[in-house]
Amino acid sequence: MAEPISAAESKAAEEAGQNLNPEIHRVARRKRITIDLRGATNGEREPVTREEIFDLIRDVRDPEHEEATLEELRVARIEDVHVGESPPYVDVFFTPTIPHCSMATLIGLCLSVKLLRSLPSKFKLRVAIAPGAHASEDEINKQLADKERVAAALENPHLLK
Repeated sequence: MAEPISAAESKAAEEAGQNLNPEIHRVARRKRITIDLRGATNGEREPVTREEIFDLIRDVRDPEHEEATLEELRVARIEDVHVGESPPYVDVFFTPTIPHCSMATLIGLCLSVKLLRSLPSKFKLRVAIAPGAHASEDEINKQLADKERVAAALENPHLLK
């Protein structure tokens, strides 16, 4: 068993953008939603819901704490998923576990890859850090909005884990 870290070590790690001891929350298991985004037999389907979108991302693993999902860490929450139909869009905001999280860009890219591979191309997708949740929020959101960076992430097989 690992020895507990001191308060000074914990503070130094947080300042370096690491959360060595994140709080993992119990999550209520909801019925899984099966999403058929191809449409019904007549080509029509009900509008996509925030629950369907959240079901796609809830089990994404945190890159720093692989034993926990983004839902368990409350990095991803259903309240931070927004869906619209005219024009079709999906906005997902996420909240890193600490304000200086060094993995925030990677988390955003993981969410983007998961959603881009799951949603039809008609949806305009935006993945961003929740307002006020990170010290470098503007810079990271700019990176997450960079289409070339996201396209490169789509080709990275490690982001699918």
